[in-house]
This record gives sequence, structure tokens and C-alpha cells, in this order.
Amino acid sequence: MTDEAQISLDPTQLAWDKQGGLLPAIVQDADDQQVLMLGYMDRQALAQTLASGRVTFFSRSKQRLWTKGESSDHFLAVQGIQTDCDADTLLVTARPQGPTCHLGRDSCFPDAPSNFLAELDAFIGQRERARPTGSYTTRLFEAGIKRIAQKVGEEGVETALAAVAGDHEELCNEAADLLYHLIVLLRATGLSLHDALAVLKRRHGG
Repeated sequence: MTDEAQISLDPTQLAWDKQGGLLPAIVQDADDQQVLMLGYMDRQALAQTLASGRVTFFSRSKQRLWTKGESSDHFLAVQGIQTDCDADTLLVTARPQGPTCHLGRDSCFPDAPSNFLAELDAFIGQRERARPTGSYTTRLFEAGIKRIAQKVGEEGVETALAAVAGDHEELCNEAADLLYHLIVLLRATGLSLHDALAVLKRRHGG
């Protein structure tokens, strides 16, 4: 279990007897909030999930414990677990290590909504680490923080000018450029969009 994992439940207080000792467990991406899959946990599966830090279910078809990724290596690294108000359903937040669906998709629900800004932040973070040749994002990182900060300033001015001019289409274009370059700047300094959003959340009152 990672240090940052947040577990908000007492296994002894769960309503195990409601559904024959099994609780449905919804797995959600910890970064972009996309629902990834649904499985079932019994007491032992939950205990193994908590101990290993990898999502483990009770497979009703195999009649045994089943760790997601045990054959594909596409594990789900647990970041948090909480229960609903009736203590009979679990919500597991996890970071997927590869596609979750056996069909090679990110989610078992192909049209499950997600937070695109979080996806973009993660993508830019991956670009920062990999630095693929020919990528505009790579060129920005290699140009350094001063150049990235300059781009943020330029895009901020252009966004403001588009708003003053009343050009809604251009305002959307410039705002998109500003958001992108701001995320690059955050990543270049070792931060992420999550860190900025955490400040907004605290200011808003949680």
C-alpha cells in the first residue's frame, strides 16, 4: 500500500451479510476519475487488496481470489478505498498499470466519462519523462522553464485580448493554449495540475 493511499473504511463494519458475503467494488481511475470496472470482494479479497496494494476480487466464475492483472501484469495500484452510506458497496480508486479491460481498452465501459484535464496532465507528465523526438512538448521542456514561462505569459495576454475583442472562438482557442502551456510549466517545475487544483480546493473550503 502506498503512503498516499487513503482508506476510509473499517472492514468489520461492512454489510457483508446483505449479499452472501460479497460486496460490489467499483474501481475508478485515481487521476482522471474514469470508472474502470466493477468486481466483487469478499472479506479475504479486501484483506489481500489492503495488504498488497493491488486490487483483488473474488471471482464468482472461478470461485477463488483473483488479482486484476495476475495474467496480464496490468495491475490496479490502490490509492484509496471508501464505502457508501449503506456500507454495502466499495469505491476503489486506483492507478492502472496498463489497459483495464481484457479487450485492451482503458475501461470496461467504453464510453465512461473522464476528466480530460487530468488526462492531459498525465500525458504531459509522460512526455516530460520520455522526451520523444519531434514532439512540441519535448521541445518546450528542453527549452527550459524561462521559455515555457514566457509562452504562458504570451498565451495569457492573447487570451485576454480575445476576450476584450469579443471573439468567442478565438477566446476558446487561446484559453486552450494557455491551459496547455500552464500544465507544461507546472510539470517543468516538478509540480502537476493536481497541485494547483488542491490549492483551489482548500480555498473553496474542501
